[in-house]
Amino acid sequence: KGDSSSQKPIFNYFMDLSYGLADKVVLITPAKFLSNAGGTPKSWNEKMLHDPHLKVIYFEKKSANIFPRTDIKGGVVVTLRDETQNFGEIGVFTGYSELDLILKKVEPSTLQSLAEIAFSRTSYKFTDALHEDYPDAISHLSVGHRYDVSSNIFDSLPFVFFDKKPDDGNEYIQLIGRQNNRRCYKWIQRKYIQEHPNLDYYKVILPKSNGSGAIGEVLSTPLVGTPLVGHTETFMSFGAFNTDDEAEALLKYIKTKFARTMLGVLKVTQDNPVATWKLVPLQDFTNQSDIDWSQSVDGVNKQLYKKYGIEGDELDFIESKVQEMD
Repeated sequence: KGDSSSQKPIFNYFMDLSYGLADKVVLITPAKFLSNAGGTPKSWNEKMLHDPHLKVIYFEKKSANIFPRTDIKGGVVVTLRDETQNFGEIGVFTGYSELDLILKKVEPSTLQSLAEIAFSRTSYKFTDALHEDYPDAISHLSVGHRYDVSSNIFDSLPFVFFDKKPDDGNEYIQLIGRQNNRRCYKWIQRKYIQEHPNLDYYKVILPKSNGSGAIGEVLSTPLVGTPLVGHTETFMSFGAFNTDDEAEALLKYIKTKFARTMLGVLKVTQDNPVATWKLVPLQDFTNQSDIDWSQSVDGVNKQLYKKYGIEGDELDFIESKVQEMD
């Protein structure tokens, strides 16, 4: 069975077993492992992606086109493994020839990626001080998650969060999260949240999951987070900037068609954890950058096309596949 939120996949075991039975094996399986995503072990994914005897014969993003009325996130793939042949490793799989060409142009000049300034949804944590002041708090949290600022934390621990900043002489910060199916900010004593690299700085905050994994999807309203604003596990964040201008530049970058194309190589489901951003090149977001960040999102996007030599069929591919974001 393919992976889901509640069950680990087992198709990888069948694949390994079949390779021990014959030199040539053709299988149809869930495709998510080709993006190093899903429930299969990362070490197994890496082994498959670097296996020179493995080749993708056919890939279908929409599983229902092969198996009616089924929804296998990440699609399905037909692979051939031939022990007697050296096909060269798959490496990074995209499913699109145009995207392969874009990768070949972008990767050689990418020294750092956006993943290097990303903070995961679980990066904000509670302190022991919270549990010392509220010994009963642990009974409201999932077992083994006493420090997690979970997505439903505003409902789980309503006694430590406030809609308005209390005037009691204590130091407070805000967390952005969701409650009653909408975004909201809540106040909490600073001593209850562990020190975080971007809490005191400007950053970009966006949902930790978005859409279905189709390439070029619009991201759900990313925003600039000001100093003393953190987030629950509903969100992830990028950067720790001294100025609002740098954070605004990053926000524009994330909205560009170029950046979201690069994200789409590894983002094959609704989730966009830190690892899915590792092919998105990191830029200089200061006024010393080779990009003029004062321009519109579209203007920044055109500069990125020029910087990375995106033209012809590759340009047409991005413009036709990726939705606009203002």
